[in-house]
Amino acid sequence: MLEILNTFFKNSGFSALTYKQVIMIVISCIFLYLAIKKKYEPYLLLPIAFGMLLVNLPLNGLMEKNGLLHYLYYGVDLGIYPPLIFLCVGASTDFGPLIANPKSLLLGAAAQFGIFFAFIGAILLGFKGPAAASIGIIGGADGPTAIYLTSKLAPKLLGPIALAAYSYMALVPIIQPPIIRLLTTEKERKIKMTQLRDVSKKEKIIFPIVVTILVILLLPSCAALIGMLMLGNLIKESGVVPRLTDTATNSLMYIITILLGITVGAKANAETFLTLSTIKIVILGLLAFSFGTTFGVLFGRIMCKVTKGKINPIIGAAGVSAVPMAARVVQKEGQRANPSNFLLMHAMGPNVAGVIGSAVVAGILLNLF
Repeated sequence: MLEILNTFFKNSGFSALTYKQVIMIVISCIFLYLAIKKKYEPYLLLPIAFGMLLVNLPLNGLMEKNGLLHYLYYGVDLGIYPPLIFLCVGASTDFGPLIANPKSLLLGAAAQFGIFFAFIGAILLGFKGPAAASIGIIGGADGPTAIYLTSKLAPKLLGPIALAAYSYMALVPIIQPPIIRLLTTEKERKIKMTQLRDVSKKEKIIFPIVVTILVILLLPSCAALIGMLMLGNLIKESGVVPRLTDTATNSLMYIITILLGITVGAKANAETFLTLSTIKIVILGLLAFSFGTTFGVLFGRIMCKVTKGKINPIIGAAGVSAVPMAARVVQKEGQRANPSNFLLMHAMGPNVAGVIGSAVVAGILLNLF
């Protein structure tokens, strides 16, 4: 009987459990708590955290050859899941505020400087070019883009980079408000902006087609992301395929989210995650995101002065790609200073410009490395 129990124990995960795996199990449970109790980006954080939990339970073979997650991970490895997420994002995004106020593109572009700041910082800390580029893209606050670029340039760092990117996306309501208040005066935050003009159906249909042609001709390397984003938006705005729009914004979005989340989380095993490099990535990611917000707000202040107070500078904080969380933060901060202030639609312009901007920067980095 003792021999049977001993054999059973040796074949169980308990016999192979290491202290590093215990730490990772605890971390995954903390992320699950944040997703379920605090509702921090739950649609992605929950499957990512559960993927972390699964991969750190020893001897289950899920990420080994012939394992379930090993096969599902091909969608990340081959760069399939992130563009499909972009398709779904495009189908659920209204580019109207950006079309109505094209100057929003400048704010979206300014917020991408955080990416290059973190890239330089990563180089100085000893990371090679491809890895530094993958770390820098965290500053765009665009999880799918971070995953796509990292899977191409530095797949070994996918776990910590993906977790950092999505963690900071979830923490937008905590990270951005202090930066906004620090860099702007109460008078600036009180500025009310005039209502945006109505955008015609024709403009909304032409926009994704023109952007696709111009951006991909300029940067062919970002075709997968930009192409899928604009296809999704064209599906929505055309109005002729409502079932495709419904599928892209609902069932397909959630299916891909589950597959992407659990497989990305499964790359965060104890041996690769609990390293000094991970600590550096987490710190650089926070700096990248913070500086992206900073550059967006500072450029917003410049535009405020140039337009003689017609633009509220805090909408520059929405230039990062965290849609629509960053725009909601701007709305909240604007109303905090002036209860009659409604900045949400104005902030959505830089916000969707940030999505395009981060994909373009990813294409530039792919070209370089």
